[in-house]
Amino acid sequence: MSTVIARAARHLTGRHRPLADSAAVLAAMPVAVVLLDAENQFRFVNQAAEQFLGISIAGLAQLRLDDLVPADNPIFLLIEQVRTGEVTIVDHELSLESPRLHKRDITVQGSPLPEEPGAVLLVLQDASAARALDRHLAFRGAARSVTGMAAILAHEVKNPLSGIRGAAQLLESSVGPADRELAELIRDEADRIRALVDRMEAFGEKPITRTAVNIHRVLEHVRKLAQSGFAAHVRFQENYDPSLPPVWANRDQLIQVILNLVKNAAEAVSGDRVPHPEIVLSTGFQHGMRVAIPGSATRLDLPLFVSVRDNGPGIPEDIRQHLFEPFVTSKNSGSGLGLALVAKIIGDHGGLIEVDSRPGRTDFRLHLPVVTERDADQ
Repeated sequence: MSTVIARAARHLTGRHRPLADSAAVLAAMPVAVVLLDAENQFRFVNQAAEQFLGISIAGLAQLRLDDLVPADNPIFLLIEQVRTGEVTIVDHELSLESPRLHKRDITVQGSPLPEEPGAVLLVLQDASAARALDRHLAFRGAARSVTGMAAILAHEVKNPLSGIRGAAQLLESSVGPADRELAELIRDEADRIRALVDRMEAFGEKPITRTAVNIHRVLEHVRKLAQSGFAAHVRFQENYDPSLPPVWANRDQLIQVILNLVKNAAEAVSGDRVPHPEIVLSTGFQHGMRVAIPGSATRLDLPLFVSVRDNGPGIPEDIRQHLFEPFVTSKNSGSGLGLALVAKIIGDHGGLIEVDSRPGRTDFRLHLPVVTERDADQ
């Protein structure tokens, strides 16, 4: 037995040999598996469940399920139906939320164990990553639709716009004070439209040059930029995993992505709404995050994550599902292109972006590829 299996058997199975004998099979499963006894006490959890619940096996051995989630949670109804009907039941989009646990979009399958009266075997699967990938692919397609629009605008708008701006400048020097104000307004609006077209041109399909990038140096660079300017009022906290390998990325584009996320976070905690504004930058290693490339049999490993979290009021519910689409914004003066560009850049890197937001906490998480031996040889 491996150490994990031995610990599981020692802490959670006790004298029950059938459970100890099956521990190896359960422990090897890549999804979270939990065995509850008739009193809803944890009798067995595998390593995936330990990571899923964020509590050690030894710690779970001392707990009941109602120590983690409120007694009125729908999961208890599912468990009761499994026990009374002695049938397997599957429920989707459950939430397991409490001060100790925050999981949404969970698929739970409960099955009875005939040889263990009252015991229920639960398989817990987090569907949020799959949903995030579906949304990410949709956002990426929407971002690419902006590419064609940008090309048309660049060709059809920029040239006449330059003429309008030049004419406004000439008018400024030859009209009275009252009309000069109107000429300045025309010039300023022409500049604003040109800036918008320039931002849309960033969606163009251009090949990216990638190298091995130290993600912590990128984060430190962005933090210094932020604290010396737009986020001078914000307290930064850094939770980094120093053992992470380099990211396979374009450094300048990564800076652009993270700077955009940090700027949004700083704006979310500005004003009087948040008495103690804070942004938390985190990195870590997450095993098992893999994404299939559309139209290909290739799968990318995305084990490294970067998190930008703020303690602001959260993202409005009505735009949360469309957050990365072009021209969607909650800001009065925003263009709605910043996060769409973030999604495109991360997609071009073969990565994934997801967001979890509720009042008092908004967390943008980037999943990125690391440098492989094949990359290093290029």
